[in-house]
Amino acid sequence: MEIRPPHCRISRLRYTPLERLAVARPVDRIKFIARACAGSRVLDLGAMDETAWQAKRGRGMWLHEELGRTALRVDGIDNSALVPAEGLRTGPNATIRHGDITDPERLVAALEDTPDVVVAGELIEHLENPLQFLKRFVGIERVSGKTLILSTPNATALHNFLIGLARRESTHHDHLCILSFKTLSTLCMRAGFSEWEIIPYFSRFTEMQQRHSGLLRFAVRAAQGVVNLLEWMFPLLSFGYIVRIRL
Repeated sequence: MEIRPPHCRISRLRYTPLERLAVARPVDRIKFIARACAGSRVLDLGAMDETAWQAKRGRGMWLHEELGRTALRVDGIDNSALVPAEGLRTGPNATIRHGDITDPERLVAALEDTPDVVVAGELIEHLENPLQFLKRFVGIERVSGKTLILSTPNATALHNFLIGLARRESTHHDHLCILSFKTLSTLCMRAGFSEWEIIPYFSRFTEMQQRHSGLLRFAVRAAQGVVNLLEWMFPLLSFGYIVRIRL
């Protein structure tokens, strides 16, 4: 898979408070990543999505499952206690095994086939040291020239601002950091990558819709539509970012 000219090269950022950033329009996170992995061998780190994977299964809402629909093969790795010792078969060409997601060199070496794409969806915000995690990919000869795709919530997201007005914050207890367009760029630079692109992704009120029905569910969908329109108009306010990196 070829990476298009990156939306962000660190040399183009001056890190001044008022510089204008060239940010793309947001995309649907799961559909975008699944399409980017079509026909590829994928190593899916943090595949379980243990907060709601069972409720999302079969609804087009679980990234690992959607990867299995488009990719040639998906080897999922997760350190969740929910992963049985024998592993979990999630599709004809997809499995999840228990393993240390912070040691990509060992994981890649253990695979029979070299992955074309490594995916880390909604993962780095859970890690104690995201920079060290990214640095570990540099120098892994087996994936040199391959692609790393990660996604993570956005520190400047519209919903953070709106609920902040009511003295609230939407952060999971496992989240250790929240990143912005510029801090993601800095991580890529300091990790030693030479080519990457940063793409915003839309808000999806998935779990909230699942908890409600009738008029309340309709209201949630309507609210999502309004938020998505504002995200399209002002991409820096999008829910999160996808970062596509050439290894």
